[in-house]
Amino acid sequence: MLSHIRRIAAAAAITLAALSGTAAAQTPPGLLVVAQIAEPKSLDPQAVTAVNDFRILMNLYDGLVGYKSGTLEVEPALATEWTISDDGKTYTFTLRDGVAFHDGSPFNAEAVKFNFDRMLDENHPFHDTGPFPLSFFFSAVDSVEAPDEKTVVFHLKDPYAPFLSNLAYPTGLIVSPAAVKEFGKDFGRHPSGTGPFKFAEWESNSKVVVEANPDYWKGAPDLKAVVFRPITDANTRVAEMLSGGIDVMVEVPPDNLATFSNDAAFKVYEQAGPHLWFLILNAKEGPMADKRVRQAVNYAIDKKALVENVLQGTAEVAAGPTPPAFAWAYNEALQPYPHDPEKAKALLKEAGHENADLTFYVTEGGSGMLDPVAMGAAIQADLAEVGLNAKIETYEWNTFLGKVNPGLEGKADMAEMAWMTNDPDTLPYLALRTGAFPDEGGFNSGYYSNPDVDKLLEEARRETDQAKRAVLYKKMQEIVRDDAPWAFIANWKQNAVTSDRVEDFALQPSFFLLLDDVKKN
Repeated sequence: MLSHIRRIAAAAAITLAALSGTAAAQTPPGLLVVAQIAEPKSLDPQAVTAVNDFRILMNLYDGLVGYKSGTLEVEPALATEWTISDDGKTYTFTLRDGVAFHDGSPFNAEAVKFNFDRMLDENHPFHDTGPFPLSFFFSAVDSVEAPDEKTVVFHLKDPYAPFLSNLAYPTGLIVSPAAVKEFGKDFGRHPSGTGPFKFAEWESNSKVVVEANPDYWKGAPDLKAVVFRPITDANTRVAEMLSGGIDVMVEVPPDNLATFSNDAAFKVYEQAGPHLWFLILNAKEGPMADKRVRQAVNYAIDKKALVENVLQGTAEVAAGPTPPAFAWAYNEALQPYPHDPEKAKALLKEAGHENADLTFYVTEGGSGMLDPVAMGAAIQADLAEVGLNAKIETYEWNTFLGKVNPGLEGKADMAEMAWMTNDPDTLPYLALRTGAFPDEGGFNSGYYSNPDVDKLLEEARRETDQAKRAVLYKKMQEIVRDDAPWAFIANWKQNAVTSDRVEDFALQPSFFLLLDDVKKN
């Protein structure tokens, strides 16, 4: 315990030195300071949903499998190998030898079983350390067995094609059972995993500090420590980057990309990935309950102007609910709703909702939200052009999620949202399915319901033949585009900027930050 306290103190001292310097000062070698767009909600990977949080968590924890760098292909991690039964319902994993959690407790099959039982079994003694909002990822799991210390067996209720990919997602990261038992509901403030960095300190609204894990099974990281700083204001993040107060900045405002690109002191990175920026429309009540009004909103918004002017070419116009990054499942025949104000006005007149008043939730910034305040204002103006009076209510990211995720019923007609996903199943299954209404634990905050979509999604996740899955997803996209439960806005190309002192940094199509190979002189 004493050595742990000393390490925390050392990391904190380094951090304070880095953060208290003048504009001319540089952060110390071996210490990476990363500007985050918001304060993390929790450091329990099974309890969060935001990529902002995932960027920290992927450096503290490992899963049984992970994504191969630069891809969404699954490769071994805490499991060295696995087999799948002929019927696609039993997955048997062989675990890596000699791995321990940061708190010193052993990583073994019982630890893996504890993690999934905690999420999926309401009678588990530590199920109350949740909620676990993405446990839907593993709803196909019937039971988990640990026949010996190095073997874990998952029995599925039905074949489930996204299973391995979901294990690589942060919800599948493995936490220390000993730490959960020690801290209970406060585990998210006292995380312990097996990853390349160990938790050192969390000072609310200031910083999260992690330090190198010298015993990491892949080998100790080159960095001594990483400081994640929540800086919600984009202009402040830019100023800090220019002054040398931070080393890495994610989600660079489009207006500032050229500034960094033209300065040899910085490196700019871009990476396409499976991202969708959209507006949730309240399909349960109010004007948006009428499909014609939802379609009118899609016609009213000039998405091309948003992408070219507000986002300055850092995204592409979205045509539907599935990002084109999922090339095998993407319906290329779909076209984006054109900007057609007259068509929008005609639909509104037909529906009897001319001059309707709307409440529109906007966030100051959050995971992949693409300059949300400016986007919200531009959308508000487009809606006004067709006679829709949208009143904007703006909230900090975590407050925003607290209002939107429980559902828009009785609160708002529309809300901004963005998702980055690992499989074409994820977003529609968690946010468009009838069984994913908020009171069922899902993220269908607009209460959209179509039995045909439900049926296609259930069939697609059970189909292990990718070509057949693709047919089902493409049909789903056609129905959803026509039903317009969302306003489909943009697919983003993520970006980041680093100082020229940072080496071996790369963005990932998963939108995660993987820092174990990064160096800083």
